[in-house]
Amino acid sequence: MRNLFLGIFLFAGIPAISQTAWTWTELDTMPIPISNNAVTGATVFSAPAAYSFGGIDTTKMWSGITKRSFRYDVTGDSWEEIAPLPTTLPLIAASASQVQNMIYIIGGYNVDSGGGEISSDEVIIYNPETNSYEANGTPIPVPIDDQVQCVWRDSLIYVITGWSNTGNVPNVQIYDPALDSWSVGTEVTDDNDFKAFGGSGEIIGDTIYYFGGASMGWNFPARKELRKGVIDPVDPTQISWTLEEDGPNQGYRQACMKHSNNVYWLGGSSVSYNYNGVAYNGSGGVEPLTQIMRYDSDTEIWYAGEGAPYSVMDLRGVAQIGPTSWIICGGMKEGQEVSNRTFRLDFDPVVGGISESETDIKVVNRMILSSVELKEIELYSMDGKRVQQIEPEDAILPEELKGIFILKCTSVFGTSTLKVAL
Repeated sequence: MRNLFLGIFLFAGIPAISQTAWTWTELDTMPIPISNNAVTGATVFSAPAAYSFGGIDTTKMWSGITKRSFRYDVTGDSWEEIAPLPTTLPLIAASASQVQNMIYIIGGYNVDSGGGEISSDEVIIYNPETNSYEANGTPIPVPIDDQVQCVWRDSLIYVITGWSNTGNVPNVQIYDPALDSWSVGTEVTDDNDFKAFGGSGEIIGDTIYYFGGASMGWNFPARKELRKGVIDPVDPTQISWTLEEDGPNQGYRQACMKHSNNVYWLGGSSVSYNYNGVAYNGSGGVEPLTQIMRYDSDTEIWYAGEGAPYSVMDLRGVAQIGPTSWIICGGMKEGQEVSNRTFRLDFDPVVGGISESETDIKVVNRMILSSVELKEIELYSMDGKRVQQIEPEDAILPEELKGIFILKCTSVFGTSTLKVAL
């Protein structure tokens, strides 16, 4: 069982990101402080919302693990409690993903009074528009917690490595919500460079990127490996795994986001720890990092710097509420204090050094020009609210729209966004 630094790390050859690319706005506080909670976003009748499921309360004890769940109304800046998780046991370290506007909460673990840990095989399905849970999905074949979990083409959920009851596993388990079925993906390499718990990642196009976490070994050392998995679109169970350049520092339980061809890892810690925030290596309480790291998948370059005015760790997900807007909630702040803070993070691609050429999208005289065939075109206001959906065969922005907007275009290669002034 697993029951056994605050700063910025800049390395030679790794450029710094400008903090001004990110705007942090503190929002309504959560109903209770909560950490290690599964977080994701969805829409409720076209309005963006953020969700938090399970987690651990301020006691940071086994008895403080909870099924309590909450919804944040972005438009009204207010939290409300929703029905608790319909799980057998309260859970921490689960992951939540949104596919076709349905939420799937997978895995997690419970701790009993004697310190024993039980990984969950449950798949909980929540419908945002009915504000209710549906019948559970088919259980995950290998019970899992602290896994990397990400979505491919708004259709399949990839559950990658993680911890299963007694140790790290190399499994890649793929859930198809449409069929309510699991398939077996190509396993990651069965060593400590690839196997991890507490890592996080995203899929860009047909490529998985996951970073950090902790591995087996003396006191479960935190890792700084970046792993890459190329999915075969003809047979999505076939994945080619490789190691990329190490990240700027170790990262454990970080939030992960993507924009264009870049992946961002926020906060977390450089030392692995138990659910109470105390380091496995015996050094005492762990402190969160104040950072956002960026990896450019095109150039294969890491960017590291401040990028964040707040320290936060113990994150199990992030809610995307717009093309360049995300919400994080809960987690632990300095002193391993369980937090009820909610932050909205807005990213400015221009200030952040993301050029329009990386998006392959341009707007000329209100006509949307793309180098690839587009499947979906959406226009969002700067506050993250969807303004209009545009038919790809038309690809023309309406004359009546005036102001600054975010254009979100989806193709078979992924999603690109572009800020446009109309």
